Amino acid sequence: MTTSQASARAATPPGSARSAAGHDASGYDASGQGDQRLWRWIAFAPALAMMVALSVLPIANLVVTSFQNITWAAGQATRSWVGLAHYRALFSDNLFAAGLSNTVIFALAAVAGQMVLAFAMALMVSKIGRGRVLYRAIFILPLLIPGIVIGAIWKLMLNFDFGLVNKALGLFGVMPHDWLGSPETALLSVIVVDIWHWTPFCFLLFLAGLESLPQDVFEAAKMDGAGPWQELAYVTLPLMVPTIIVTFAFRLIVAFKVFDEVYLLTGGGPGTSTEVLSFTLYQRFFTEDKAGYGSAMSVAIIFLVSILLVVAISARRGTGRQP
Repeated sequence: MTTSQASARAATPPGSARSAAGHDASGYDASGQGDQRLWRWIAFAPALAMMVALSVLPIANLVVTSFQNITWAAGQATRSWVGLAHYRALFSDNLFAAGLSNTVIFALAAVAGQMVLAFAMALMVSKIGRGRVLYRAIFILPLLIPGIVIGAIWKLMLNFDFGLVNKALGLFGVMPHDWLGSPETALLSVIVVDIWHWTPFCFLLFLAGLESLPQDVFEAAKMDGAGPWQELAYVTLPLMVPTIIVTFAFRLIVAFKVFDEVYLLTGGGPGTSTEVLSFTLYQRFFTEDKAGYGSAMSVAIIFLVSILLVVAISARRGTGRQP
């Protein structure tokens, strides 16, 4: 190497010199960065295509159909554009209004009951040293039963003539009651069944959250003289807030889409006492064959569930902890 070449190399700033092969002074191949990005997109393309095919396209088709009226003639579908007529009809649909009201009542009442019972059960099991696995297995049994079997079980238990509920109440002198056939108690009965069915799910989440809490905090609380109720109020509950929010949000969204329990137990009756949005949609779309109006109702339900999801995510981020 000549003196002029050495001086030129010394004057070149570090990282700015590149060889003919495309390597910089540190040996990094800058030309390979674009290739890596390309291969990432190629690897991600199948998953992206599947997501678009299974999620985006069906929802887009649903939205388009909500602006159309579909009629059938000679086995062929005839589509005509109606604009926002279906969406305006939602505001005057008494069945949709009853379904929305019952769904909100059902979701709030059922999820509140599940949260309280599940947290109490999880707190109890977390304090047990021996037999925890047995209690856990017993408590999650309702979650393992298929929905059709749950409908049959509770249809028999709440039967007016020979149901176990009326038989048990009769031992205390209470007259039998038509739990599923009375407008005053039909929705309450469905709420009780949903609480019985989904409390084990909340129980598992709460138990996992309680078992993951740092024990040194509880030891410090005991050293400071905190009793069981003070420990619960000032240590356990604040630490469990993120888990409680996630569990509540997930169950609220799922409860908002309830269908099988209403369909199996009451069929939306008596009257509109147990009419919920999913059952109303089922009637409009599949029973009455109103595809366009049913699509508009589906879009409205998706919008409502999306609002719940956004609120849940915002509340979860507000806790300052990551799941």
